[in-house]
Amino acid sequence: MVNIVLVEPEIPQNCGNIARTCAATRCRLHLVEPLGFDISEKAVKRAGLDYWPMVDLSVYPSLDSLFEKNRVDDLWLATTKAPRDYAQARFSEGCWLFFGKETAGLPAQFRMAHEDRCIRIPMREDARSLNLANSVAVLAYEALKQQGFPGLSGTGEMAGSAEPR
Repeated sequence: MVNIVLVEPEIPQNCGNIARTCAATRCRLHLVEPLGFDISEKAVKRAGLDYWPMVDLSVYPSLDSLFEKNRVDDLWLATTKAPRDYAQARFSEGCWLFFGKETAGLPAQFRMAHEDRCIRIPMREDARSLNLANSVAVLAYEALKQQGFPGLSGTGEMAGSAEPR
């Protein structure tokens, strides 16, 4: 199981897309307030489609509250300011992936307290960042890949195809 944490997310469509990724991958979704939207908002539900009932969702009033209510042993902070890329990280079962708000990222004090756990997604130097939903998908699938995709399946065959291509 992978835990996805969005700290103060601002854009409802990103949250909806991330919820859909969490539903499809069995990742848990943790939201840290304040949120830039109401999670029952039409835009969030539309982006998540009919996947919301499949999402294991928890909402916390603060980062401190999240840490008080959960045992967070293996945490990783996604930030463009990280000294190393995500390919150097080893994600264990039950790991926690933290992502900051779209306009400012994770709080500086939180990043500094866990500097050795900060990772980045490689990109060109003049690009500011990837979309939050895309970043979550990249890191979630890397963590799941390292764990052997627990609880996930796929036939490897194209639907409706009589012969493999």
